[in-house]
Amino acid sequence: MTDNLTSLATPPAPAAPYRWRWPALMVILTGSVMELLDATVTSIAGPTIRADLGGGTSLIQWLGVAYTLAMTAGLLVGGRLGDIVGRKRMFLIGASGFVAGSLLCAVAGGPETVIAARVLQGLFGAAMIPQGFGMMKEMFPPRELQAAFGAMGPIMGLSAVGGPTLAGWLVDADFFGTGWRMIFLINLPIGLIAILAAIKFLPATRPTRGVRLDLPGAVLASTGSLLLVFPLVQGREYGWPAWTFAMMAGSAAVFVLFGRYEVHRSRAGGDPLILASLFRKRAFLGGMATGTIYFAAFSGFGLVFNLYLQLGLGFSPLRAAVAGIPLSIGMIVGMGVVQAVMRHGRKVLHAGAVTMTAGVLILLPLLGSEAGFWQLAPALLVTGMGAGLIMGPYFDIVLAGVDPHETGSASGTLTALQQVGGALGTAVLGTVFFSTLDTDPTAAARNTFWIVAGMIALTFLAGFLLPKQAHRDAELPH
Repeated sequence: MTDNLTSLATPPAPAAPYRWRWPALMVILTGSVMELLDATVTSIAGPTIRADLGGGTSLIQWLGVAYTLAMTAGLLVGGRLGDIVGRKRMFLIGASGFVAGSLLCAVAGGPETVIAARVLQGLFGAAMIPQGFGMMKEMFPPRELQAAFGAMGPIMGLSAVGGPTLAGWLVDADFFGTGWRMIFLINLPIGLIAILAAIKFLPATRPTRGVRLDLPGAVLASTGSLLLVFPLVQGREYGWPAWTFAMMAGSAAVFVLFGRYEVHRSRAGGDPLILASLFRKRAFLGGMATGTIYFAAFSGFGLVFNLYLQLGLGFSPLRAAVAGIPLSIGMIVGMGVVQAVMRHGRKVLHAGAVTMTAGVLILLPLLGSEAGFWQLAPALLVTGMGAGLIMGPYFDIVLAGVDPHETGSASGTLTALQQVGGALGTAVLGTVFFSTLDTDPTAAARNTFWIVAGMIALTFLAGFLLPKQAHRDAELPH
């Protein structure tokens, strides 16, 4: 009797951590690095790709926009598909499709085929990336989970610095006469190794019962994004016909329909992409506004800066990539500083907006034929630090204003919004830059960067809608 009581009073021993969790983490990080590199390489290689394949200047924009829009559409359902069919299976599907998309990019013979291949990359990348976060939470005990997530920061930061630099080096090196195609061919051996390692080391996860896919919601959100971005990219080349404005108006109508559909699905007991209750939270709506403006400004700034150096000043891809390194280093430094000042919450984001605006304004008079690495580096470093101070606390501050059961939906939505903002920035600021590039490249860059400064000022104002303090236990996007 005593033995029975003792056994009932003793809690069951916790399950042993997954044996291969650290090798599995390296597989997940490899997939994330591969995706992040391909998200940035075309900002450097775009002019070279266009010179080889032909097409209008909008091709340079579409190389990034097609990828990010596809990534957005995929992220809206990628994590849910992992719950439905199993995370390991979805990771393997995503990695295999990403490698196939990379091969199609490398052998593309025209603008249309390379854009289609970029869409494929984005879709399969979105199927691969969300699975890693879910598997990490399952593999690591609480005491190790923070260390596992902490390992991602430096690696992602190095990838942000290394992506454009690697692209510039590969294009200039012209290995085996492949030119720009090597920036995609390099994914083949890396991806195949990651796939084989994933088969060996990733844990087999069972599908989650009762989870349903909100495919109509994903279609509506993707359609609204495309209706907005397509005319912004192509409108200038077509002379801004009436249908471009009709598409943008149609985009607003589709997004309204999307919101109503999500509310209806939530009330009907379904699994909406976005919980309807989030639309009643000032913090979430303010976070959407702040994030969209910031990510648009930062992505557009990076694209236009690289294009200006190559198309305006005649820099080689490698020289342009090296010139942009201080921007990435500054961002890493800014995000590192955030860890020490997070207790100040929203003030950190506001300080970042002021710092980034100052960096952009310092850069303006430095543009011109005499611009070089050392002349531009201080302004880019300040700009990057400001960007890091905004990005570092952004998710935690926004998530402080939502309820615990809403955190997963909110974080996933904000991650997808990051892609939407990047696509909008590439479309809008790229169009502004190309509109006067042929007549005066330096004036084109300055006009664009004035708009960037204005957008960051709007980010500062939108930041007042956010909670004053950050939520330190917020979930990572998944």
